[in-house]
Amino acid sequence: MPKPTKGPRLGGGPAHERLLLSNLANALFTHGRITTTETKAKRLRPVAERLITFAKRGDLHARRRVISILRDKSVVHTLFTEIAPQVEDRQGGYTRITKLGFRKGDNAPLASIELVLEPVSGKPAPVKRDAAPAAAAPVEETPAEETPVESTETTEESAPVEAETATPAAAEVEADAAEKADDADKADDAK
Repeated sequence: MPKPTKGPRLGGGPAHERLLLSNLANALFTHGRITTTETKAKRLRPVAERLITFAKRGDLHARRRVISILRDKSVVHTLFTEIAPQVEDRQGGYTRITKLGFRKGDNAPLASIELVLEPVSGKPAPVKRDAAPAAAAPVEETPAEETPVESTETTEESAPVEAETATPAAAEVEADAAEKADDADKADDAK
């Protein structure tokens, strides 16, 4: 049996693998998200992205190539009329794979593959670190002799501190702390 060029073998042979990926792609384009094993999701991603790229082209030849792979005209129509216009501005990355854990029966690693249909957000403008502070506020240079060092103005005024009131509990804590300090001093002197 010939080995595929990349990725693990799915199914028994190349024809079965093509049918399996075709059915997975049909389900993905119909439902928008499917849950399958990680291996199948990773093998499905390039197939689905290639089909979406064909759908974005939108010409007759691209439609016929997609029909030859998917074999379901209603799914092809959905792909060309609904999905392709939603990803028109996206340059790639039409699918997202999320790992879900392990299947209960055979402990196979599961993954969810979904179509990314959110609009592409524009890239933020790069910030120039050298030019930004200089352009923000021009600073007038003054000689160091004229600028007093101690003259700073405070904008906040603090409230006057109230005198502490002595409570019996506070006095007891202070007395205990003083006794411990005295005991520590005596122990240090004894050494």
